[in-house]
Amino acid sequence: MSGTPGTAWPGPTTNKTPLFKHALRLHRQNPDEPLWRGGRPYPDEASHRGLGPETPLDRHLIGIEPASVLNAYFARPPAHPRELADAFHGLYIPYHRNEHLSAAALRADGDLARRTARWLVRHGTDRCVVAVGLAMLAAVGTAEDIPLIRTIGLLECFGALAADALERLPGGVDALLWLGDRVTGWGRVDVVGNLCRLDDAPAVRRWLLRGACEGHYLDRYFAGKVATVAGLHEALRELATDSVMVDHVGRLLHAMCDCLSMGMQLSHYPHTAVVLEAHVRAASTLSPTVERYFTNALLAQHLTAKSPEDAGCTAEQQAALRTSYLSLLDRDEWVRVAVEGLAAEHDGMRWLADHRAPELRLRAFPDPPGHGDGRPRTEQ
Repeated sequence: MSGTPGTAWPGPTTNKTPLFKHALRLHRQNPDEPLWRGGRPYPDEASHRGLGPETPLDRHLIGIEPASVLNAYFARPPAHPRELADAFHGLYIPYHRNEHLSAAALRADGDLARRTARWLVRHGTDRCVVAVGLAMLAAVGTAEDIPLIRTIGLLECFGALAADALERLPGGVDALLWLGDRVTGWGRVDVVGNLCRLDDAPAVRRWLLRGACEGHYLDRYFAGKVATVAGLHEALRELATDSVMVDHVGRLLHAMCDCLSMGMQLSHYPHTAVVLEAHVRAASTLSPTVERYFTNALLAQHLTAKSPEDAGCTAEQQAALRTSYLSLLDRDEWVRVAVEGLAAEHDGMRWLADHRAPELRLRAFPDPPGHGDGRPRTEQ
């Protein structure tokens, strides 16, 4: 279960910056935004380069080695948690809830387990140590640990453990929502997954319908689940008065267009046609932005390039929806925003210029090579 010869991680570096201190410093720089690159590089980066410990072949054995270290520590009168500061580096450490680590924390005296876990999370200079402490807090933590847990959860690698710990604590829902607004990438995948299990809370449902998808390709993992558990098809009337929700539903629908087996596709979502119809109707009442143009163009492309079955609609619904999206994109003010975005080298506009379906003739863009004269279209 340790690394193979020549591939084990080196020991912790002389850089003794605690990962919690690293997360807190970055968070204070932009308290309402996710950490850049999920907080990477971490202070222990040098000691985690290359191949790490091998994953146990028997998945049931994952977590036994670090749990055994904890069992031995708690079996004698421990002097101080710093004895564990280097005890887990080189072992295979799970970064999700683990029954062996939970059991080790629960077998120990509760106060001692909490003090140990808190010290490891707050002062650990190696991610292995912090992960073990966070896994323990997921089992024995209290509400007073929420600030500690949500701060370390800002670092992307701890998202799953932090979300699991917060989910079981009183007041954890609000902390999960706070964290959801401040994590990106895999961290957001983990937090959204936990929030989807708490969708009976009105605040959670509201957030899922307005804040879950950030326009990242990883949205594909959870967009379909969000649409389903949050009852998107039952909340469509809210689109008429909520531009934030309109933009978010657009991102959600885009994520479901082609999930590549990552999650539910529009073709398998039973309310695709009615949601698309409500979305394009609401989008038509908003002022154009580059982001809105990009999202609506991608939905138009999906309706253009896919068969009715793959688009999740009947042929008649598909044709009507495609016409509605293209009519919106053909408005003078929307064309002007897209042209300006392309001139400013906006990534989405560049992508549309280079990769849109040949059949998707947008007035804002030149025809692709071999289609038309290559000049921007000025009329339909």
